[in-house]
Amino acid sequence: MISAPDICEEFGIRIIPANVVPGVGETRAPTTIERIIKRRGEPHARMVLGTLAETANNKAQLDETALWCVSDMLIAAERNFPSIIQNDVEQWYAFFDSLPLGQLQYWCLGLEGVISKRHALGGMIFERMVRKFSALSAQPDLLDDRRL
Repeated sequence: MISAPDICEEFGIRIIPANVVPGVGETRAPTTIERIIKRRGEPHARMVLGTLAETANNKAQLDETALWCVSDMLIAAERNFPSIIQNDVEQWYAFFDSLPLGQLQYWCLGLEGVISKRHALGGMIFERMVRKFSALSAQPDLLDDRRL
């Protein structure tokens, strides 16, 4: 089985000590990556890291919250929008290119101790996924109070 350092090396991600503030392309979460590999498999873990490392503005979000959230969102996308993950991964990457992931994570800080940041972030991302990939993308709800 492949290890977190091996996958990180593939994507040009540097693992740093837990007491160091990570920069772009650095992570303090190799244990999280190992858990994702163990729980959801090597291909899934590669897709998680690829989603963050190879999309715009996301290579700085290689922390535990973002890694687990992207893992969750991959499962949600496979369940709700399977053709994107199976046939058009470029569309998945384009979606994450347009996502203000750092800003969304920042907003989640206000939920510390109230709601899991992982799940709050997942809800914000999933709403955007539905707007992008469901029938709402072609025909928005006219009574929707949130126009994009």
